[in-house]
Amino acid sequence: MNTLSARSLASLVRGWREATTAPAYAALADRIRLLILDGRIPLGTRVPAERDLAAQLGVSRTTVTASYGELRDAGFLDSLRGSGSIARLPTRFPPIFDTHQTGYLDFSKAALPAIPALVEAVNRAAAELPAYLGDSGFDPIGLPVLRTAVADRFTARGVPTEPEQIMITLGAQHAIALVARTLLGRGDSALVESPSYPHAYEALRLTGARLVPVSVTSNEGWDEAALEQTLRRSSPAMGYLMPDFHNPTGRTMPPAQRERLLALAERQGTVIVADETMAELTIDRVNAPLPLAAYGAAVTIGSVGKTVWGGVRIGWIRAERQLIQKLTRARSAGDLGTPALEQLVVKNLLEDYDAILETRRAQLRAGRDHLADRLAVAFPEWRVPTPDGGLTTWVNLGAPVSSQLTLAARAEGLLLAAGPRFGIDGAFERFLRIPFGYSADETDRAVTALSAAWVSLARGPLLDQSFLADVV
Repeated sequence: MNTLSARSLASLVRGWREATTAPAYAALADRIRLLILDGRIPLGTRVPAERDLAAQLGVSRTTVTASYGELRDAGFLDSLRGSGSIARLPTRFPPIFDTHQTGYLDFSKAALPAIPALVEAVNRAAAELPAYLGDSGFDPIGLPVLRTAVADRFTARGVPTEPEQIMITLGAQHAIALVARTLLGRGDSALVESPSYPHAYEALRLTGARLVPVSVTSNEGWDEAALEQTLRRSSPAMGYLMPDFHNPTGRTMPPAQRERLLALAERQGTVIVADETMAELTIDRVNAPLPLAAYGAAVTIGSVGKTVWGGVRIGWIRAERQLIQKLTRARSAGDLGTPALEQLVVKNLLEDYDAILETRRAQLRAGRDHLADRLAVAFPEWRVPTPDGGLTTWVNLGAPVSSQLTLAARAEGLLLAAGPRFGIDGAFERFLRIPFGYSADETDRAVTALSAAWVSLARGPLLDQSFLADVV
């Protein structure tokens, strides 16, 4: 069982008092509840003893006791004498992913609805499936027809690739976890971006590796001096990066920086893994850089989860043949292969992938511009970047209230991922990731809910009352 230290939890709840006039015990309980809902405190984790947390936060033990009591009453903690308090979700609490039944508007996911062409691709795949039923169905590396199609796609994008360099996976997250546990061991260092995709952090941490963060910002992109220093001093075994339409900042790494990064990584013995799940979701970018693997040795992860639909769980890994063979041997510890029917579906979709991407480009342009217009009217004080691709904008709220705002938005029926969800140890309270892949109606409803939530923070001492004058 994992145990969360008092020091770690104090870091995660940083700023818990400043943006609310609620009693201290209620404010602390609210923040811990959000950490459990967001997954920043994994279910089954033992939280610190009341006395230890009180000492770390500089509050009375009575305050922590009352907070834990409220969380127990709401079903977010189980406490057993002699065993401490364990994080859980209440059975009566509507699951945050069950938005259709609960009435929540879920903007915590950067995703798009399924493309219309999916149904026809499924029908074609079903007709093709009988030709494959003579095999065992256990396929640890992928159908040759799909591996060839993915390799051809890389070649067309400027990275010559053979089918033997491709492994088909159960989506990008599966690929990240498989690569991480193959390349990393306990005590190794792993270079990561900060902020970054939170489930990638989780996959890397499960290997026992130590995460070494490097800053990425919406304005400046990657901190190259920090990248160089981390590679030279830490010699990480692996680096996990999103060089195209970075999640959540939306930045794209320039070609010259890609080349310098890979050259230095090769000298230090670091395997760079590029997550390209959003790389082809351009909106209005011209002169796009080539994929990272075109500039040097890099492992590439991709999927159709962001372009086609999250319900099609197909991804891939592009790497040198030797590593693909190593990954194939390691894979059986976690699963025994990728479903043939879904592979055939994706093979069919890749035949017309450029047309699919063009449709997505139009959807995302409309969604991005509509969201930007609505946010500019409702929150003129926020700084809202306009990314030239991807699915999200990384909004600067101007005050460290992201977690508090997320809680307030939940009360208005809107689910959001707080800024610290994308950082390590509670950073990014000034930021909020907002996706723009939703319909205009859903975006309007989300902004209305967000406005109500923002107004509810007006009593907080961190927010100047004039800050909210335009939306009250």
